[in-house]
Formats: sequence, C-alpha cells, structure tokens
Amino acid sequence: MRDHGGRRAAAGRGRPALLAAALALALTLLASCSSGPPDDPAPPAELGWGFTHTQHSADAGEDRAVRRARTTLEDTGLPQVQHLMGWGSANPEPRPGTYDFAAMDRRIALAEETGATPVITLCCAPDWMKGGREGRTDWSAKSLERAPDPEHFADFAKLAATTARRYPQVRHYLVWNEFKGFWNEAEGRWDHEGYTELYNQVRRALKEVDPDLRVGGPYLVMDSFPPGRTEGASREVRGDWGALDRRTVDAFRYWNRHKDGADFVVVDGSSYTTDGELVPDAFAATAKFTDVGRWVREETGGLPLWWAEYYVEPGDADDQRAGWPEPRRRAVHAAGLAALARGGATTAFYWNPERTTTPCPGCLWRPTHLPDGGTPLPMLDLLARFQREFGPGTRFTAVPGDTSPGLTVLADDRAALVVNHRATARTVRVDGTRLRLEAFEVRWVERG
Repeated sequence: MRDHGGRRAAAGRGRPALLAAALALALTLLASCSSGPPDDPAPPAELGWGFTHTQHSADAGEDRAVRRARTTLEDTGLPQVQHLMGWGSANPEPRPGTYDFAAMDRRIALAEETGATPVITLCCAPDWMKGGREGRTDWSAKSLERAPDPEHFADFAKLAATTARRYPQVRHYLVWNEFKGFWNEAEGRWDHEGYTELYNQVRRALKEVDPDLRVGGPYLVMDSFPPGRTEGASREVRGDWGALDRRTVDAFRYWNRHKDGADFVVVDGSSYTTDGELVPDAFAATAKFTDVGRWVREETGGLPLWWAEYYVEPGDADDQRAGWPEPRRRAVHAAGLAALARGGATTAFYWNPERTTTPCPGCLWRPTHLPDGGTPLPMLDLLARFQREFGPGTRFTAVPGDTSPGLTVLADDRAALVVNHRATARTVRVDGTRLRLEAFEVRWVERG
C-alpha cells in the first residue's frame, strides 16, 4: 500500500520523484528476491493424538505388508514420534563428529511419506558421552537409559542441533525421556537439577538452529501411590485413584521454575499405581489423567500439555499384557483418551508395542513381518477417529443423558464418544437418543 500511495504522490510531483519511487520499488523487489522465500509460519504447539514408533514399525518387513501399512497410515492423520537413539534408531554419533542417521532417516521418511507430522524425542546418548568407549554401543537397558555425564551435556546439545539441521522438516522436539539416568541415589530423589541443566542447554542449541522450533520437557513420569498411603505421597495432587509421588511433584516444580523457556510441557504416566493397582477400577482410574493434567496446566500457566506416553493396562509398558480381551482394552483406552482431553491435553502419543509376530495385543497394525500384515487393528481405528473428531482446537460440550455409573461420554458440537464400561450389554440414553451398547462397546454418535 505504501508503494501505491508513493506512486500517486509522485504523479503530482513530476518525473524525478517518479524515477526515485521506481528505483526504491526495484531495490525492494531485488532485496526480497535475494533473501529467498518468506519464513515458514511458526509450527503449532498442539498436534493432537498420535503414536510413538518402537523397535519394529512399518519401515521393515514383507514388501507387500510394508506398503499396506503405509497406505493404512496415510488415512489416519496421526503425528508420529521417533527417538534419536534406540527404539528403532541406531547410535547417531558412535564417535565424536562421526554420524550414523541411516535408521533415523528411514523413520522420518516414513512419517513424511504417510503425511504425518514427525516429532523427535532427543534420547538417548551415545556411549562416549556417558563413560563408554568411542565406536562401541551397549544396547542393554542399563546402558541405554544412562544420562550423558554433565561434562558431555554440551556435546549432547550439539548433537541435538546437528539433528535439527539434518531434519528441517521436524519442528517439534521432546528433551530426553522419563528422566532416564537422572536419579540422585544419595538423596533418594530425582536429579532434577541435572535434567534441567541438560534441558536448558539442548533448548538453547535448538533455538540457535531455528528460533521457531518447538521444544518441550520435562517428560517426567507421573508416578502415583494408592489411596491411604501417606509416606512420600503428595498432598496437592490426589484423587480416588491415589496421590502423586511427592518426589515427582518436587522434580516437576524445580524444572518449571528453572527452565529456560518451553513451548509446551510434556509428561507421561499410567492410570495405575507404582504397584500396578487400578483404583477404584480400570475405568475410574483414568481420572488420574484429568487431575494431573489440570494440575500441570495450572503450574505452568496454561502451557500446551503433551502426554508423551500414557498407559491404562498394567504390564503394557514393558510389552507384557495383562490378558485383557481386545474389546476391554479398546474401551479402557477410549476412556483414558477422554480423561486426557478433559485434563487439558491437546497432544498425546500412544506407545505402539509393534512386534514381528502375532498375537500382537494393543498393536496399531498387523505386524509387517507377516505376509498378510499391515492392516489396521482396533486401536488404530480408535486413535484415528479420536484425532479426526477431537483434534487441536476442539471445544468440548456437555451432553444431556444417562449419568449412571459405568459410562464415559465426551462430545463436541459434531460428535460424541460413548463408552460402555460394563462387561454386559446395556441400554442408555445419550443426547436424547436411546442407545443399545454391547459389552465394552465404543460408539461414535454424530451430532447436529
């Protein structure tokens, strides 16, 4: 508009002014061309509902099954997380300055080719950063889950920056995983000082690569004790499901007060206690996600809330299922997703327990190492529908209807999710409609 106004004014002042205005316009256009295209808009801080790749995924297996799985994922719109080292990725820097991103390249390409938003979890650290030998990788859990030594925090931050430069398409980063290796043995608490220092160095390094990158932490496990336990239990964050471990609360608050900024806050945890108890039952225990989410949002002044992992079935974190039938698993998980949303979560990732053989309880697709693999399983259908109906920006509304126990209802103006907690069929009234629900049925009801 200033150019147009200048031209109109120049017409009244004569030729010299017109030439000056034309020259100024030409210089402006030349500067614009030389500086390249305008910067991409800042990425969103909220991604919705997705999943994390683990050791086995859709980047390997039988060719037909792999193609089938990729086609399956293309239809979901689910964001995908990949760890920097482990869970399908190789050691990214086996020696200082020597990189191996081949496995990581395949996972990021998989996300891109299936239309997903890729996310990277910056964990874990090469052996030489934590007391091991250069060029050697110890994949045992004891070694993998060890944090970099403090004198190598800067090296890990440099690796994070190298990763960000290699994958400019990745705009979201989680710093570390579950405080792995950050335990103060002498004091019997989390080493929240050490983690926060690592977080701050990594965040600064990433922001130097691109200030618009989205970076979050602390990816702390929200461990909880059953009701009635007082020793070590938090007084602030509790419910019928129990109470948070006070050491978790202390660690979270330290990070929150000493962090060098955050674009979102990320936690993880289970609906069951540290003893594997579901209190009062598997469905009601998911209220923990709501209570913890609201507390985290209040503590952080409303930062976008991410759950990097969430579990509703004891034993599923280490891929040893409790023997639930798939309908029950799906129903409890649907109730858990609703509880996460009620707690203010706008991004959450399902830890996909993919394997090479069947049975594969809780998996998102039939294993691609099987000739007939790659087809969607019930959990993928649930996640994809939840993302489609209740993605970022959803405004949830109250729904008139049955308030009897044993029913989860979550709705916006367009759809309602209805979950039957019972192992028997029942008839309920939701939103003015009578519904016949089968045992553990998960039903989507169109509204409006």
